[in-house]
Amino acid sequence: MFIKTAAMKKLSGRPFQFVQQVFSVFLTLNFKTVFMSKKPHLSFWQIWNMSFGFLGIQFGFALQNANVSRIFETLGAKVDEIPILWIAAPVTGLIMQPIIGHLSDNTWNRWGRRRPFFMVGAILASIALIIMPNSPTLWVAAGMLWIMDASINISMEPFRAFVGDMLPSEQRTKGFAMQSFFIGTGAVVASALPYILTNWFGIANTAPEGKIPPSVQYSFYLGAFAFFAAVLWTVLRTKEYSPEELKAHAEAEGLVTGETPGEEISEPGKVSRVFLNRSILWISVGLVLSYIIYHFGFHPELYIFSAGLGVYGLMMLISGLIIRSGNLKNGIAVVMHDLYRMPKTMAQLAVVQFFSWFALFAMWIYTTAAVTKHIYGTTDPTSELFNKGADWVGICFAVYNGFAAAVAFLLPVIAKRTSRKFTHMLALVAGGLGLISIYFIKDPNLLLVSMVGVGFAWASILSMPYAILAGALPANKMGTYMGIFNFFIVIPQILAASILGFFTRDLFGGEAVYAIVLGGISMFIAAATVMFVKDEH
Repeated sequence: MFIKTAAMKKLSGRPFQFVQQVFSVFLTLNFKTVFMSKKPHLSFWQIWNMSFGFLGIQFGFALQNANVSRIFETLGAKVDEIPILWIAAPVTGLIMQPIIGHLSDNTWNRWGRRRPFFMVGAILASIALIIMPNSPTLWVAAGMLWIMDASINISMEPFRAFVGDMLPSEQRTKGFAMQSFFIGTGAVVASALPYILTNWFGIANTAPEGKIPPSVQYSFYLGAFAFFAAVLWTVLRTKEYSPEELKAHAEAEGLVTGETPGEEISEPGKVSRVFLNRSILWISVGLVLSYIIYHFGFHPELYIFSAGLGVYGLMMLISGLIIRSGNLKNGIAVVMHDLYRMPKTMAQLAVVQFFSWFALFAMWIYTTAAVTKHIYGTTDPTSELFNKGADWVGICFAVYNGFAAAVAFLLPVIAKRTSRKFTHMLALVAGGLGLISIYFIKDPNLLLVSMVGVGFAWASILSMPYAILAGALPANKMGTYMGIFNFFIVIPQILAASILGFFTRDLFGGEAVYAIVLGGISMFIAAATVMFVKDEH
């Protein structure tokens, strides 16, 4: 009312003064009154451009998922050793994603907030993709997996937060569905590349003992180019909101914006006491389990699980001491505090993610071993039959990713008619059925039917949890929380790496197909827990 009255008085002057005074009134208006508005809806092609980089990122991940076990076996790894070699991927994600998320939340320069990380990760990942298939020994390949996965994570993590940054709540399901489409499309081509190069272009898919087949090598080279080019497209074709614009949009949408400046950690006294007390418990449990593993002579990979508990306790101890010292902006302490104070919706989704990704990791690790032995009847990685089966696994992975791409845009329609929770539950049930059905199949062609169910689940896993989560997160901590959310993706993978080798060797009699069945059961558990998730936005 005050602004309106003042304006009426000022507009009573001469024509020149009229223009001058209108401009003056405009400048004196409250900033929020003029500029605070909800994020504008983006067009289809704007969402396309901001998501296109995921096409390249998935080239890297798909080549890794479909071929790394094959590379390890070619270089001499035994089937029960594969999970421990795969530990690089989840551990790297556990470390890198919250760090990258926190750094990108606090970055702003002429290239933007997230885009600098897109580009750095793309350059490093492309180099790693070129080196990986030329690994001369098993330990070099395992080391390159660490480097490659770290580089991919630098690009990938900010892409999740990017959707939350750029899209209003009602478009986020569509935004994550677009990412699912590009993930599926990229994975179709990348997973099938060795098969395509061999069967369409005559490039050999066998090699002398201890050597990577040329079809795999050229696939990785093409993946390196695709990764860099796709990410570069997104960097050049999108523009980000500034931190001030993001805050104004979040307030206009009635969303929480996080702590005020200078209050990275709320209630530091209470938080430090909780961290210090709980750290003793976690460290003690880790030490006791490590002693039990040592005393009873259990398999060494189980140390990953016990050491993980101890390391978590140590991180709580360090964070508690940092907070008690008054350093409330330390990156480690802030991430641990945000984990401790995570939104309720995020905690509920964590359970769903845990069982979903345990199932996926079991599939990625053991599908090659399961299919080549259970269906093709061979365990010799130098044989033509083994490599034929391994190539068919690439086709199977291409099919589930292709179906994921095809169904990606159907998911928002189903969610609109039912709910995001029901859609996700339905997809996870289909994924569980797909995995368990592998045990009953003897004809390789029927595996493609199984992959349809897996593809439905994969499309939903890549979109629905993030669409539900984004609306529950503070706008200025979107990257940090998306990185923390990754904990509940990589922790089950670390658990899988530490126990699946033991299960396969000592409980399943070396039959990798039972690990796939266990993954299907885990997918069913994930489906059951979805309905307990709170989804208000």
